[in-house]
Amino acid sequence: MKRFFACAAALAVLSLVVVPILRADVKTKEKTTFKLEGFLGKMVNMFGGSAARDGVTSTVAVKGSRLSRISDLSGQIIDLSEQKVYDLDLKKKEYKVTTFEEMRRKIQEERDKAAKEAKNRPPEEKTDAEKSGKELEFEADVKETGQHKNIAGYDTHEVILTVMAHEKGKKIEDSGGFYLVNDMWLAPKIAALDEIMAFELKYFQAVYGEALGINPQNMAQLMAMYPSFQKMAEQMQSQGKKLEGTALFTTMTFDAMKSAEEMKASSAPASNSGGGGGLSGRLGGMLSKKMGGGNDTSKQRNTILTTTVERLSVEPSASAEDVAIPAGFKEKK
Repeated sequence: MKRFFACAAALAVLSLVVVPILRADVKTKEKTTFKLEGFLGKMVNMFGGSAARDGVTSTVAVKGSRLSRISDLSGQIIDLSEQKVYDLDLKKKEYKVTTFEEMRRKIQEERDKAAKEAKNRPPEEKTDAEKSGKELEFEADVKETGQHKNIAGYDTHEVILTVMAHEKGKKIEDSGGFYLVNDMWLAPKIAALDEIMAFELKYFQAVYGEALGINPQNMAQLMAMYPSFQKMAEQMQSQGKKLEGTALFTTMTFDAMKSAEEMKASSAPASNSGGGGGLSGRLGGMLSKKMGGGNDTSKQRNTILTTTVERLSVEPSASAEDVAIPAGFKEKK
């Protein structure tokens, strides 16, 4: 689960401007939440405990070739020069070592597994845009809201970046599709925080071979179920590079939009003859709703994923101790 929330932080951060040059040390405190709807969300809530419901507050530090992310019960240290990840169990005072190469093999296994599971995904959870197999087009929009607020001692302004995916030549309300929205509170550029972004980009490129900061060990199922997600995130990252400033609070949502035809079918009177409004459709919808944790099948737009990252404090320095395995910890083989 600790990698699940580290993934959420990286996903939101790496959608913005990233400077892949490590120059200085930094330490920050952040609070991260990651909420999935539907069946995946049910599993996360079941096994994630309070962390899945309330989020995780962590201290993140970068010094030299190491980054640490430590919360109350767990932590992780990434060493770029060693090409190793140290997962810490603070309660048991143990750590487990995983090499980048081992992670790459695990990632491929997760991708293959997720692709197989995606084939069994209920049809009612797919949008018409996915079912049609037709070419999708992407639209991006950047909106300055004019709102300001103080975060971690910095004056920030709100910018909302939206990426839409829908069938080419049609409006999203007609064809159905997806929205990826990043609501950001931007402060003037903070060079220290760029160090964390730069480090995480280097790490993801070294392990996953791609610039997009998504950990497939946690996100493979989501991307397999919604193939458009990764392409939209890449579009968002590209658009985010045009923005000036450093995000201190981000809320990212991934929504599915039903087509006009789907909405018309869902509002039709129930019938035992089959189809979307028939008995099988009603049972499937009931099961999907029960497993899905509350998505409203009567709504045209439903949220699949919500992730937030809030910077609580920023310190432009870090010590060797901040990124070291705590004294007294033993390696778990």
